[in-house]
Amino acid sequence: MADKKSFVLRIDEDIYKMLEKWAADDFRSVNGQIEWIINQKLKEVGRLKTASPNDISKSAGKEKK
Repeated sequence: MADKKSFVLRIDEDIYKMLEKWAADDFRSVNGQIEWIINQKLKEVGRLKTASPNDISKSAGKEKK
């Protein structure tokens, strides 16, 4: 597993509440949801070419159409 970098994120309280609900709907933590959102966007714009097996197992069945 790749090392993870910790950092502080300041975010609007209302946005955090929406993220919290979205994460719960997808059975993820808020941190996991933020990582998933960033990964999806990086893939979408072509900056992340490959997914690690860890990413694939976490997102299995959670993609929304």
